[in-house]
Amino acid sequence: MRCVKRQVLTNDVQADLDRRQAATDAACHAPGFDAQAVWSAARRTCTVESVHETLRAMMGDRERCMYCLDSHGTDIEHFWPKAPYPERMFRWLNLLLCCTECGRFKGKQFPLSAAGMPMLVDPTTENPWEHLDFDPKTGNIVPRFDLAANDYSAKGRETVRVLNLDRREAMAKGYKRTLRRIAGVCDEALNDAHPDPAALMFRLREADDHGLLAWCFKGSGANDYPFSELRAKHPAVWSACVAAVEEFGA
Repeated sequence: MRCVKRQVLTNDVQADLDRRQAATDAACHAPGFDAQAVWSAARRTCTVESVHETLRAMMGDRERCMYCLDSHGTDIEHFWPKAPYPERMFRWLNLLLCCTECGRFKGKQFPLSAAGMPMLVDPTTENPWEHLDFDPKTGNIVPRFDLAANDYSAKGRETVRVLNLDRREAMAKGYKRTLRRIAGVCDEALNDAHPDPAALMFRLREADDHGLLAWCFKGSGANDYPFSELRAKHPAVWSACVAAVEEFGA
């Protein structure tokens, strides 16, 4: 998982979403209101298809799922589920790109804290690696241990549980392959007397299919070889890579 920068919709598309949300707000408390029927009818419109295109563009050429980054994002996902929260059905900030498997696992699950805040990571509004960690031995995404709280991140734990991020063997294999590619690029940089930071970051982004650069350069992976060796041997290059990861999210 990685941070995803949300794009701005065109004025026409945003205005139509606002109109549809206003109509939904007016109708959602009436007997017989069917959120799925309302969404299904809207899904066939040019407006919602434009939203889908924008979400795909946000994920780059591979159009990966915003949750797992392993599978193709097949459709629009409502972060706050549309049936229990129809007041968010057409809100742009509530719409993500999701693969079939993550959508099936999440379903209508949406755990909330005692204060009513979401206990799932939204990659468009927060840094997932503040709550999640990566196990390089298994390839699984796991909850991050919070040293201050002396416990695992509650949001990370719920995100892993709901999306089964620690039980998906095929996904784990993909993450491990990505880590090997990233490590290989760093190994080559270690053999270069004067690696160019911009060229290195370009190659690292090309190698990163699963949003692991933040884990490698800013997470616990920074303590592992070859990342720790790159930091020690080329500190200026390391700092440039960290800054690039902070700026672009990957």
